[in-house]
Amino acid sequence: MTLEGYANFSNYAVAAATVVLALAWLSYVAEWAFGRRQLGVAAAPGSTTRTATASAEAHVDGTGGPGGVATRTGSGADAGADAGLRSDAARRIALSLTVLAWAVLVAAVVARGLAAQRVPWGNMFEFACAAIAVVLTVYLILVRLQQVEWLGGIVTGFGVVVLGSSITYYVPAGPLVPALHSYWLVIHVAAAMIAGGAFLVGAGASALYLLKSRAERRTPQTADRVGYIWRLPTTAAMDQLAYRVHAFAFPIWTFGALIAGPIWAQYAWGRYWGWDPKEVWAFITWVVYAGYLHARATAGWKGKGAAVLALVGFACFLFNFVGVNLFISGLHSYAK
Repeated sequence: MTLEGYANFSNYAVAAATVVLALAWLSYVAEWAFGRRQLGVAAAPGSTTRTATASAEAHVDGTGGPGGVATRTGSGADAGADAGLRSDAARRIALSLTVLAWAVLVAAVVARGLAAQRVPWGNMFEFACAAIAVVLTVYLILVRLQQVEWLGGIVTGFGVVVLGSSITYYVPAGPLVPALHSYWLVIHVAAAMIAGGAFLVGAGASALYLLKSRAERRTPQTADRVGYIWRLPTTAAMDQLAYRVHAFAFPIWTFGALIAGPIWAQYAWGRYWGWDPKEVWAFITWVVYAGYLHARATAGWKGKGAAVLALVGFACFLFNFVGVNLFISGLHSYAK
């Protein structure tokens, strides 16, 4: 295949991956919609939902489900079991579509690299495609290890927005600008993408933690807790997952942004640190996440405050990779 052929294949594959990922997101939305009709219980740490069979059994006798949650009887139990079956089917379809979108997007990124004859993350369009491929990789690994399918709607929705908007700053495949001709490009950007994928998962877990903790405060324990949110893991489990993924991502971000980045800056511009806007926001992001982990480790700071700080950190991360490139001029402007 010619270089132009690889480039065309990459473009079509990105478009196809975006469509498939959108279908996956719609399937996760369908799971949520069906789950609204099903009685829920707090899931155990590390689990996502009960099976439809267990849900139906819990509702048949009308004595209440696990944890003292009131349950329906008769036709209500049948409707709840049917909704549970549909919700579980939607989740399986969504996960299958997510895997397919991941495979197509990885092929698109590889083809883009072959077309440009370099690593495929030299500008915002390429970074967006490669970053979402990494995000989906992180998510699918955690699905395998931690059963975090409940984060699928956030991950796929974010991916659709990023891939869909990437067309606005599309550039044809071509050579790198001189400042990027270094193997530190591979190390620096790859580390940032891996950390960013984990940051997204942590932000998603933190956001859902806030939603469920708010619902728990507003809904008495003895009430008939109906809806998808009650099929999520316990708030303690979500809080723990957020902490673990941030603890994993922070050293990678530290190395990629504050060690590999300055080394690359010395190679490209003759100085390790120059307070360029992207360097400043990389440091701000590091400070926020360092504060989050420090508070968790030393003061046992958990719950709402930690979740809000995690979301602030992710907002800083997003602004660093999008806002700085689009709205602030600096030495990193070639990344547009």
